[in-house]
Amino acid sequence: MSPEVRLAAAFDRIDAANAEVPNFELDGEREVPKELLYGQRMSAALRAFAPEASPAVQLAARAQHIRRWTVPRSDFPMDRAGYHRWRTHLYGVHADEAEAILREVGYDDATVAQVRKMLRKKGIKSDPEVQLLEDVICLCFLRHYWADFAAKHDEAKLIGILQKTWRKMSPAGQAAALKLPLRSEDLALVEKALAGVRGDRERGSEQRGGQGSA
Repeated sequence: MSPEVRLAAAFDRIDAANAEVPNFELDGEREVPKELLYGQRMSAALRAFAPEASPAVQLAARAQHIRRWTVPRSDFPMDRAGYHRWRTHLYGVHADEAEAILREVGYDDATVAQVRKMLRKKGIKSDPEVQLLEDVICLCFLRHYWADFAAKHDEAKLIGILQKTWRKMSPAGQAAALKLPLRSEDLALVEKALAGVRGDRERGSEQRGGQGSA
């Protein structure tokens, strides 16, 4: 099996798994299984941002939310700690689901291990491929999901979320985010959020400078 055929076969299996989701989302005028649409949007975001990405990154992007609905948020305590436990558990579920498919279509141990590492968020800021996936996650969120999210929360919360998102991204990812076709009101929020990030950096620099001169 050629690399291209193997990648297409893996995508088909991931898409089939995600098509089983009981929830649908509008994409234009058509209803699409929610996680199927998310995986395809992730692939599109990756192609736009890093068209030369390795097969491992392409696979991890497509499988980022694979069968996510099988672990409901309600299975965990409805507090901040419960949310983080849910997210961490999901990382393992996604990695396991993806590994099963990758082994079915004949991927080698090294590729499987790297996809697992990316889906489990191991190595953000230190592994370039893990960071690349994180950039694409943030870009996909801002491009396709931010507007609906913004409609449900107040400005203070939105600015905080934007700042957290910005800190997760690489400089290249941040530059790409500023080129997204966001609404004018969203761009205004981004500017407010970035002003806070810049302020934090300046205060951090001043503190480090003061410590160095003491």
